[in-house]
Amino acid sequence: MSNAQATQVKVTLPDELYLRLKSRAERFGLNLASYVRYLIIYDVKNMDIPVFKMSEKREKIALKALRDYKSGETKAINNIDKYLSDM
Repeated sequence: MSNAQATQVKVTLPDELYLRLKSRAERFGLNLASYVRYLIIYDVKNMDIPVFKMSEKREKIALKALRDYKSGETKAINNIDKYLSDM
């Protein structure tokens, strides 16, 4: 998870809830942010990732792209700036 991009979230809590969370975090030797992160990860760890069906049009485009890739009709772009300037 250390290489994943991260988003910072600000949460406003009532004082009593903050103190209870802080106390629980300290019992586990964690700071509040680490404890809240743990709670969120624990909550979503078994959650199914939603899968959405592509439209027919998009599916045809994707399947053609896959066929092109497998048949060697695509080329790797190693330098996007050079590629765009050569267009």
